[in-house]
Amino acid sequence: MALPTEFITRTRALLGQEFEQLEAALQADVPVSIRINKSKGLSAPGQGEEVAWCENGYYLPERLSFTFDPLFHAGTYYVQEASSMFLEQVVRKYVSEPVKCLDLCAAPGGKSTHLSSLLPEGSLLVSNEVIRSRSHILAENMTKWGNPNTIVVNNDPEEIGRLTHLFDLIVTDVPCSGEGMFRKDTDSTGEWSVANVELCAARSRRIIHDIWNALKPGGLLVYSTCTYNTEEDEENIHYIIEELDAEALTVPTQEAWQIAGPLKYNHPVYRFFPHRTKGEGFFLAVLRKAEGEREEVRLKTKNKREKGKTAPVIPAIVRNWLSEPEVFCFEMCEDTVQAFPSTHYETYQLIADRLRIVTAGIRLGEVKGKDILPAHALAMSTALNKKSFTTVELSWEDAIRYLKKEALLLLGETPKGYVLVCYRDYPLGFVKHLGNRANNLYPQEWRIRTGYLPEKVLLFSEKA
Repeated sequence: MALPTEFITRTRALLGQEFEQLEAALQADVPVSIRINKSKGLSAPGQGEEVAWCENGYYLPERLSFTFDPLFHAGTYYVQEASSMFLEQVVRKYVSEPVKCLDLCAAPGGKSTHLSSLLPEGSLLVSNEVIRSRSHILAENMTKWGNPNTIVVNNDPEEIGRLTHLFDLIVTDVPCSGEGMFRKDTDSTGEWSVANVELCAARSRRIIHDIWNALKPGGLLVYSTCTYNTEEDEENIHYIIEELDAEALTVPTQEAWQIAGPLKYNHPVYRFFPHRTKGEGFFLAVLRKAEGEREEVRLKTKNKREKGKTAPVIPAIVRNWLSEPEVFCFEMCEDTVQAFPSTHYETYQLIADRLRIVTAGIRLGEVKGKDILPAHALAMSTALNKKSFTTVELSWEDAIRYLKKEALLLLGETPKGYVLVCYRDYPLGFVKHLGNRANNLYPQEWRIRTGYLPEKVLLFSEKA
């Protein structure tokens, strides 16, 4: 991989003789790391080294055939770059009670799925992606992860910023020049330029300004990038401290992790270099907003016509589909039945009133005449009551057919109706069993599209 000349000059000026080590590391193989979803009951991989700063993070000895691993599609683990898992140390240090958290630049979902697992029980996570197409990828990954205390939205930071003092914690993995991803995405070296660095630095400052109003006084902002330069990193942290009266906070680390400190100023910031740590380039800082008077953003008053509408009847059967239906509020959105945790229902209504929701809570099913079709999101949810459905265990071959949205033939005494299909006891989704065949209800847009099958398929194993 050929590094841009100006990048070499600039980064050598920052690192001195250490640049030679970084340059060598950028030519080495990219480590493969995953984070397992303990809420779905997955155990540690049989082979793999633990990521020191992440309890459920693991390096794998080789890359798995993720596309052909049903456990990946079941949301039991997420493929995530190890350095970015350092976010866990921030949450463990500073978040001990339920919070309202915003992941501002969330697609494809690495940090959001991580936050979903990390935040104290009773927290609400709002994950945003401004690019429409990427917001659907984010929604897919959040749905597969299965936590009902989540909302995915598709809005500009400025629009979210109008939700005055709504969030206790805002995570901003800002769009950056991507220097830390050169090894992982070699094409990105051709897109790099000093002008783009300056553009990204300015855009990041604008994003922070746009969102700052939505952070409660005393709340925390996590600022991160996957780049090395000081313009996007230390200089922006210094700007936030000076212009927005924020305080930079320390994060616990261990010497063995080999995390570097600041290259400019003396604020507590955390840098990951691939020649020091097993991962890609990453930068993180935690900032506390100054205390002050808090304002409460309120739900707009509904018009009289809406107030007078008769609420649609929720089909009684859907309550049986959840393990704890009493902790949810149910509603009809046209023909779709939704469930949202009661604790945060008012906040959900507020967000639905102000922002563009892609998905929220649990999509339970779609009413079709006298029938109700269970939704795929229900199968993925950790709130699913499996006892409400006939379940059928699929072989790996049939699981792949199902994930390709091909027809299945369920053998044995499987009764007609909606059946939950599983792989190694982990739900994959629903089929409608007609007796002689089964209609595949896997989402069309999520299906495995490739016809290619590698000669050797490597799957996740919990056995050593």
